[in-house]
Amino acid sequence: TLVFADKTLSDLSEKPPKKLIEFGWDEPSTSFIKEHISEMEKTPFDGTIFHVNYKRPDGSMGNFTWECWGNKAFTIDELKPAIDDLKNTKFSTFTDNFLRFNVSPGDVDWFDDFSAIINNAKLSSKFAKETKIKGILFDIEQYTSQLFNYSKQRDCAIKSWEQYADQVRKRGREIMEAFQSEYPDITIFLTFGYCLPWAEMGGKGNLSEVSYGLLAPLLDGMLDSALPNVKIVDGYELAYSYKDVSKFDVGYKMMSEDVLPIVHADHEKYRSIFSFGFGIWMDCNWREKGWHTDDFSKNFYTPEEFEKTVATAIKTADDEYVWIYTETPKWWTDADKPDKLPQEYFDVLKRVMKK
Repeated sequence: TLVFADKTLSDLSEKPPKKLIEFGWDEPSTSFIKEHISEMEKTPFDGTIFHVNYKRPDGSMGNFTWECWGNKAFTIDELKPAIDDLKNTKFSTFTDNFLRFNVSPGDVDWFDDFSAIINNAKLSSKFAKETKIKGILFDIEQYTSQLFNYSKQRDCAIKSWEQYADQVRKRGREIMEAFQSEYPDITIFLTFGYCLPWAEMGGKGNLSEVSYGLLAPLLDGMLDSALPNVKIVDGYELAYSYKDVSKFDVGYKMMSEDVLPIVHADHEKYRSIFSFGFGIWMDCNWREKGWHTDDFSKNFYTPEEFEKTVATAIKTADDEYVWIYTETPKWWTDADKPDKLPQEYFDVLKRVMKK
C-alpha cells in the first residue's frame, strides 16, 4: 500500500469535494460534445475544456478560441450554432465544462484599440451563461506572439516598463469586467497564474526581464475588477511532470504565499478570489520517452506513479480543480472509444475519484 506521511493511498482517494477536468489534444468542439456526451461521461472526469467553431462568410470553418484575441469582433450569430449544440446536449455528470479563450492571434498591442477583444470576452461570458457551463479556460500561453514579454512589445523603446504595466493592468480590469458582465459568479480557469512569472524570475529580479512578466499586471487588473462571487483558478501547469510528490506542497506555497511580492492587487482579495489547483501531463515527455501501451515502465508515469501523483494533487489542491493533460492517448474519439489509452491509466482516475 502506498503511504503518504500518515495517510494511505485509500485515505487520499476518498471522494473529495474536488473536480477532475480533461484537457488535451482530444479537445472537443461543441458539436462533438453533443454527439458523444454519453461516451464522454463514462470517463472519470467532471468536465472538459472545449473550443468553438464558427462558419466564415466564405463557408470555411474558423475557430473562435484561436481568433478571439485579435482585431475580429465576433457576433452572437456566429456563435449561436455552438450555443445551440450545448443547449441540446443532455449533460449528467459533466458539470464543470470550460470554453477555451486563448490570447491568440495576439497581434494587438496593449495600447491599440482593444474593443474587439473586449467584445469577444463579453461574448464568452454570454456564451457561458446561456449554455450553463462553469466558465472560461483563459489560456495565457504565448502560442503566436510574445504579448507578455516587455522586451518584445512594439513600443518598448519609447515606453517604460511602468507605462506598459499600467496599461496592461487597465486591460486586465476591462477583460475581467467583460468576462463577468453576464455571469457575475463565473469561474475563470488559468493554465498559469502569478506562479509563471515568479518561477521565471527564480523569486528575484524584475518582471520586466522575463518572458511572462506582463502577465502579473494583467492578473492585478483582473483582481481589481473581480466581483465577490467570481473564482479564478491557478491551474499551475508547472506541476505537469511532478513525480516527487513533495513538490505539490512547494507548489501550493508558491501560489498562496511566495508570489505575493509580485501581486500588486489587494492580497486579501487575491486569497479569497483565487483557488489553487494542479495540472498533470499523463504522457509527459512522450517525444523523448515515447508512449507505450504495453510496457508501462517505458512511460514517464507508470500507472502506479500516475496514481500517486494524481492522488497527491487532489489532496493538496484547494476546493476546486485538478486537470489531466494528454497528447498521444485520447479519452474519446469519433468511434466512441478511447485511443492509445491503456485501461490501467483509465482505472487510476476511476479509483482516485471513486467513480
